[in-house]
Amino acid sequence: MSESKYFVVKQKAVPEVLLKVVEAKRLLESERVSTVQEATDQVGISRSSFYKYKDDIFPFHDNAKGKTITFMIQMDDEPGLLSDVLHIVADYHANILTIHQSIPINGIASLTLSVEILPNTGDLSSMVEAIEKLNGIQYLKILARE
Repeated sequence: MSESKYFVVKQKAVPEVLLKVVEAKRLLESERVSTVQEATDQVGISRSSFYKYKDDIFPFHDNAKGKTITFMIQMDDEPGLLSDVLHIVADYHANILTIHQSIPINGIASLTLSVEILPNTGDLSSMVEAIEKLNGIQYLKILARE
């Protein structure tokens, strides 16, 4: 029996039908619609597509509570940039478990950051996006989710 494998994929790489399944699930959970038929009609997919994929796709943050997420960030060697990254993590009420920053080479430092996602942690996707938008952040990759 093959084991389930999980992948972290950016939204732009996900087929439209899967994004619509996520939207239909959100409509049902928010009680904006009361039936699967209403949800699928509103997002423009068939009920069979919804049922085929509903247990296989979910927003990253929905299933992350209580987990440890490890990021690898390449960032400019600028005073205060690490502080800005950590401030964003704190603003989202995540718990920093480990920080490891390499000695900068050619003005770029590599940072490995492990963060515990708590029940009151904000939307993880928004946190990642906020970090990526900081001036001086060259690259962010989620290495692990445990």
